Amino acid sequence: MTTQADPLPLPRTSLLALAYVAFVVLGLPISLMGVAWPTLRAGFALPLDALGLLLITSTAGYLVSSFLIARLINRFGIGPLLVVSSLLSAASLLSYTIAPSWGFIVGMGAVGGFGSGVIDAGLNTYLAAEYNEGQMQWLHASFGLGATLSPLLMSASLALFADWRPAYIFAGLVTVLLTACFWPTVSAWKRPKEMMEIPAAEIESGDLARGLMDYRTPLWETLFRWVTWVSILMFLLYTGAELTLGNWTYTLFTEGRGVSPQLAGLWAGGFWATFTIGRILAGIYARRIRLNTLMIGEIALALLGAGLLWWNPVPWAGVAGVFLVGFAMAPIFPGLVSSTSQRVSPRHAANTIGIQISAGAVGGAFLPSLAGFLAQRISLEAIPVMLTVALLGLLGLYLFSIRVRKAD
Repeated sequence: MTTQADPLPLPRTSLLALAYVAFVVLGLPISLMGVAWPTLRAGFALPLDALGLLLITSTAGYLVSSFLIARLINRFGIGPLLVVSSLLSAASLLSYTIAPSWGFIVGMGAVGGFGSGVIDAGLNTYLAAEYNEGQMQWLHASFGLGATLSPLLMSASLALFADWRPAYIFAGLVTVLLTACFWPTVSAWKRPKEMMEIPAAEIESGDLARGLMDYRTPLWETLFRWVTWVSILMFLLYTGAELTLGNWTYTLFTEGRGVSPQLAGLWAGGFWATFTIGRILAGIYARRIRLNTLMIGEIALALLGAGLLWWNPVPWAGVAGVFLVGFAMAPIFPGLVSSTSQRVSPRHAANTIGIQISAGAVGGAFLPSLAGFLAQRISLEAIPVMLTVALLGLLGLYLFSIRVRKAD
């Protein structure tokens, strides 16, 4: 007789472990270009703002694949998608090292973005359907581990070889190994059931059980629901706030508050370190705390950290604020993903997860850019103000979504 304490069956456990490895690999390239940019742009004789072209193409590829992830899963199944997407990501990373021109890298950025979007949205959808909140938190902690290693990898490449290419070769080969791991597991990943469209009343009555990936709900139908747009706005604000602080902490401390580059680098790195620690702890304690309690508490704690960074009565207060925001924000994204079906209903969950991931990409590009615009025209101190406003908006939307859910 099986009890709740029994371990997961081996194939299911193996797939979960592989998903964690995939998210470590997904995070590995995240900071490579940022650290490599001064050396790379000198080699190609590029202006400072040329990096924006690569960000545009990679984000475009990411948006397309994550937005359409439910359709792609229904058409091909998650297993084949993971094989193809990891192969595309590997090809993109390795192609950078032999690129004859900057335009070639910009073009391959779209290929890499498409592959990353499939892995990100696909595994988020899969874990939301098949696993629990704690396992979703561990998945995103794995990404944090890869993101933490990313700048170290490029720094080592530049220090040892005086070249940015070895870091990309390493990341590309690791992604090839990931493809090799996905290949023999293709048939093990759960496929959507071959089911005809059945009236909603029959599904809700319990006569037929469906998983989140078994629905073939039209995308336009999901987009025409206002609760979908509440989710879209939450992801846009969350990811925008996270990447605003992640991208601007160093500049805020060095150029805005006169901190030495060495210390500012530690504070900026500390944001991602506390972020990763927060996700690891959330994975451990997620089952012991109600999700709504966890989410409201973490958003409120992040607001406290943002307030400290804004107020900054003494130098250490701003640093504490950065670390507090990093720690507090860590569980929010995976918590929002795993609770999607509660907000929009299981029938629309798979579509909405992909749309949310796309919205996160938009927020991650738009809000940090807006922060730079405001910093240029007002002051770098506009950054913690904008961070606070974004987190207030996130808290308001989350409380609203709970109230509407209870009313239903």
